[in-house]
Amino acid sequence: MKEHVIDRILTGSIAEELEVEPGDVLLSVNGHEIEDVFDYHFYTNEEYLTVVIRKQNGEEWELDIEKEYEDDLGIEFKNGLMDDYKSCHNKCIFCFIDQMPKGMRDTLYFKDDDSRLSFLQGNYVTLTNMKEHDLERIIAYKLGPINISVQTTNPQLRCRMLNNRFAGEALLKIDRLYQAGIPMNGQIVLCKGVNDGEELERSIRDLMRYMPVMESVSVVPVGLSRFREGLYPLEPFTREEAEEVLVMIHRFQELCMERCGLHFIHASDEWYLLADKELPGEENYDGYLQLENGVGMLRLLKTEFEEGLQEAVRQIPSGRQPLNSRVTIATGCLAAPVIEELTEKFMESFPQIQVQVIPIVNYFFGEHITVAGLLTGQDLIGQLKGKNLGDRLLLPCSMLRSGEEVFLDDVTLTQMTEVLNIEINIVKSGGQDLVSCLLKDLCSAD
Repeated sequence: MKEHVIDRILTGSIAEELEVEPGDVLLSVNGHEIEDVFDYHFYTNEEYLTVVIRKQNGEEWELDIEKEYEDDLGIEFKNGLMDDYKSCHNKCIFCFIDQMPKGMRDTLYFKDDDSRLSFLQGNYVTLTNMKEHDLERIIAYKLGPINISVQTTNPQLRCRMLNNRFAGEALLKIDRLYQAGIPMNGQIVLCKGVNDGEELERSIRDLMRYMPVMESVSVVPVGLSRFREGLYPLEPFTREEAEEVLVMIHRFQELCMERCGLHFIHASDEWYLLADKELPGEENYDGYLQLENGVGMLRLLKTEFEEGLQEAVRQIPSGRQPLNSRVTIATGCLAAPVIEELTEKFMESFPQIQVQVIPIVNYFFGEHITVAGLLTGQDLIGQLKGKNLGDRLLLPCSMLRSGEEVFLDDVTLTQMTEVLNIEINIVKSGGQDLVSCLLKDLCSAD
């Protein structure tokens, strides 16, 4: 029987009232052994529960609980998944983890392909590591949406791209999920000369059959670091090739809108910047279903920033002027032109605050990696040290490890502050957060 050690009891919760304590062990709910967090939430959603707990002194308590449906018991476990994480057994030709240099922290080399993380964290899964039991539970528990790394609907090509002879037949699981009405999102990592062109067109047409249960499909360009020795030879897309990808996607968007009122197939922001094309309007993103894949992230940033700026101008008391200050924003080369456009609008409203935007080239992973989230502390320090950064430096939160003040290469925020000798502010992902951070001196002044 699986045992789950309790780590924390929430104040005022049902569990606290019943004197459940950290260190106690959950044994069963309504006679069911709990496999993982999905079982736990499924079985504790009932109004009447019998929960068996083993206390730290070895006593077993059988607790009869009456509560509102879906009310939480207020228990947190040492392992949030309540099970081991499932690693990926594929050898995908585009896998970024295989393009990592040696000597970084161990967690950066873990390849997950755990369907449970798709629901909990939005991760994309290939379905190749999903067992029949996993599929049956998703359908029985009516979980959704599940995010699927499709790459191609050509079974033979998928086997080659994932280096897994079962990768083609794993696509049949999409049919099962579709028939069960489980909401899905798809992803295609586009590799030049592999799954683009006619193969991309085939994949889009095949996936359109699953609309609207499959709510969206993103097309993102493969990320290529400089650490690719011995790996499958892949090349970056040119501007002209990016334009061709956009033409195809826009053509299918029109068709999908006619059929079910969804744009369905979406190009990530990189394609528009590479092709030097204007980002689509907000209405083209169907509610921003794939922000984590960089689909519409910059459009949403622009929208939120402009709304935040208008609100700031309205709220500042008449006659009150911001403090004179100079602020630097350092970000990835991908977002830098958009950030610069936004800060020019900001300075029109608040000329006392001068803002410069410095795009940071990713020398660590290679210049083809342009997103802020893969910049290292050493690249930031190397390209900012010695420059006149003004009074404050703003960095996006995506550069730091979640919940910590540490960059990818283990350089800490404290170390960077000491080396650059400047106040560093971390900006949350929203455009309104950027406006607030730029106005920090004004907001804090009396």
